[in-house]
Amino acid sequence: MSSLFENVMLGFSIALSFQGILYCAAGVLLGTFVGVLPGLGSMATLAMLMPITYHVDPTYAIILLAGIYYGAAYGGSTASILLNLPGTVTAVVTTFDGYPMAQQGKAGLALFITAIGSFVGSMIGAVILAVFSVPLAKVAMSFGPQEYTMLMIFGLVAASMLSTGQPLKSLIMVFAGILLGLVGIDINSGADRFTFGIPGLFEGLSLVAIALGLYGLPEIITTARGGPEGKVTNDRIRLRDMFPTKEEWKESAMPILRGTGIGAFFGALPGTGGTIATFVSYSVEKRLSKTPEKFGNGAIAGVASPESANNAAVQTAFIPTMSLGIPGDAVMAMMLGVMMVHGVIPGPAVITEHPDLFWGLVASFVVGNILLVILNVPLVGLWIRLLRVPYHLLYPVMVAFVCVGIYSVSNSVLDIYVLMLFGLAGVVIRLLKLDGASLLLGFVLGPMIEEEFRRSMAITGGDFSSFIDRPIAAIFGAATLALFVFFAIRSAMRMLTPGMRVLKRG
Repeated sequence: MSSLFENVMLGFSIALSFQGILYCAAGVLLGTFVGVLPGLGSMATLAMLMPITYHVDPTYAIILLAGIYYGAAYGGSTASILLNLPGTVTAVVTTFDGYPMAQQGKAGLALFITAIGSFVGSMIGAVILAVFSVPLAKVAMSFGPQEYTMLMIFGLVAASMLSTGQPLKSLIMVFAGILLGLVGIDINSGADRFTFGIPGLFEGLSLVAIALGLYGLPEIITTARGGPEGKVTNDRIRLRDMFPTKEEWKESAMPILRGTGIGAFFGALPGTGGTIATFVSYSVEKRLSKTPEKFGNGAIAGVASPESANNAAVQTAFIPTMSLGIPGDAVMAMMLGVMMVHGVIPGPAVITEHPDLFWGLVASFVVGNILLVILNVPLVGLWIRLLRVPYHLLYPVMVAFVCVGIYSVSNSVLDIYVLMLFGLAGVVIRLLKLDGASLLLGFVLGPMIEEEFRRSMAITGGDFSSFIDRPIAAIFGAATLALFVFFAIRSAMRMLTPGMRVLKRG
């Protein structure tokens, strides 16, 4: 307990420093801005800001990016409630009851309940992160290369197959990402792979260029087609209209706690996260409610529970990322990428070898969420005015920012070409409804899997049976195989269902 207390104090000494507060405040404000703007999303923003973080201490870089991540989760509800336009994917569920509440003159109440639910979910999620990450990392410290290989394969397969409804397409994108990760000099043999004789590719493709190409440029192109002009509400949100009555507090208290529990659970699982957590929490509240007919017509629980689940999931998503080095989604993969660029090796050693980074991040969650409540409740009017800015003026600036940022990473013109190539690929991926996040996960985890696999082969002299003889590695292997079997059976059932219906009609 004393060790935990000392670590928490270390974290707050970093988070409450001038730089800590500065980067945390910048992150949550920018994240809220991104969340409010429909269509932009935290992923595209993180991709655009990655070049900046390479010139910053890794601890503050992660604090900044994390602030954008959970700030966007917080801000996404604003446009959902006021405009019926979800600022982020995870805010879609908030539109179900948030916008009807705004139409009934309760926009202020909906925004306040959202703020409280988000704060409670984030705080509890941060506590769970602090308590469970360290024991999990201690267990992982005993892992060998076989365990790490199978663990990363399981995380990769689970994240790709569970996060979308198209597991086969996601797996194809994972393999594409792994192939892209092979570009460069083989660290064992020194041979160049897939470089086509281009010296700039000897160190591999740039993670920043790929992330910006897949998310930054396509997001800008897609969203620049139009914006929410003309739909922005002209109603003034007064502070006194935001505070709930005693009865409204009762209606929202338990949904907030239940949503937090659901979000914390799904956030810690690779490939699930906030989107699934919000839908599950909404369904649970509707089923438990004595008046389910209110849902979809302005039920407070329909706003409180999903927002709590969303923000709790954002915090607990860092558990597998920081303690095991396994990113659950594309955002977490980018976090790992930033750490790797700074020479911080992802995995359980991060907590023991870089306690300032881990505990500084945990403490920044507390500081950041307090800042979100203090700053965003009075800033609702500002966000409404921001939504009136024409998109055709906003996005050319972003394109210029992307190009300058990608060049500043390594002063390489080749990175600009890679950006353009993957920007085109990102547009095609969107048109074909493929999963770009799976490609990015494969790109980040692929080289790590290869390194651990080759290490295990070197230790055992090429004996594959070590993956079965070691119990933990065998368990992860069996879990991966079970996932494949489950989705194969489910796909077969979907294919057979139309035929069965025809037979029944006949």
